Amino acid sequence: MKKWMGLLVVAVFGFCAMNACAEDQAAVSAAKAAADAQPAPVAQAANPASPATNNAAAPAAGVKAPINFGDYRSSTLATKAWAALAQNDIESVLAYTNKCIQLYAAQASKMQSSLTDYVTGSNDEIFKLWALNDVATCYYIQGEAYRNANMKDEAKEAFNKVMKDFSFGQTWDTKGWFWKPAAAAKEKLDMMAAGVNWNFGDYSSNQLVQKAWASLAANDLEAVKAYVNKTLELYEAKAKEMQASLKEYAWESKEKTFSYWALNDVGTAEFILGEAYQNAGKKDDAAAAYKKVINDFHFAQCWDPNGWFWKPAEAAQQKLAELDNV
Repeated sequence: MKKWMGLLVVAVFGFCAMNACAEDQAAVSAAKAAADAQPAPVAQAANPASPATNNAAAPAAGVKAPINFGDYRSSTLATKAWAALAQNDIESVLAYTNKCIQLYAAQASKMQSSLTDYVTGSNDEIFKLWALNDVATCYYIQGEAYRNANMKDEAKEAFNKVMKDFSFGQTWDTKGWFWKPAAAAKEKLDMMAAGVNWNFGDYSSNQLVQKAWASLAANDLEAVKAYVNKTLELYEAKAKEMQASLKEYAWESKEKTFSYWALNDVGTAEFILGEAYQNAGKKDDAAAAYKKVINDFHFAQCWDPNGWFWKPAEAAQQKLAELDNV
């Protein structure tokens, strides 16, 4: 009798254990399916200095982070791909982008086929195209990873895929605006064809201005023009809007001054262009750039790493005086 009862207990516990295991597996599958199906916002163009989206500690320098798909959302995968791109880790870039493409390309294609142009209007309207936005972004990231690895044929294939199949995708930038992966992909293809390698990074105004400064220090006029023109293309309208809202320089606080980021960066970029032209002996072009700072972006301010703001319009006025005395 005891032996029979013992067998019965073992059987009952065995059945319960198997049932619990099955329930666990079902729960995991359901969670993954929910994550895959749930609309997610487009991935942000991540700043390489930003913390990872998961809570794990960042890997030590030179140590490759293990592949972790997280919640399998398209935005999670694309954000992880951005981080891997910043680390020049092509293997991880391909793991995250290919997983996003595998899970969401079909939905992205449906969204693309429903459109005849880019969606405009509120951010929410654009965010509704989450699959299209993130898949287009992932193909663009792939192209960048291949381009950085000098795998030109693979880069061209990825960039062309964005332009051909996911042309209406848009990428959300952490500064609060959308950019277009298809347009950026065409730009990269044009640069490859021209044999130049300007790297616009995440297309943020701050990064473009930093690259313009570095190009000025390297006495590379063509690179300065490329970064400044890209800054103007993306941010001039916003900068003029901010300029029109002011009657004097922002002074209340450091944070308040930084809130006029587009005005500050565009004014600074135009000043850098003037400097580059002046260094190249192109006096008329330099004067035109300096006058544009003064006339169009007068209230721009530039942060000095030493801890203070200087005013590009005032500096441009001094540079014009120098030109007149040459």
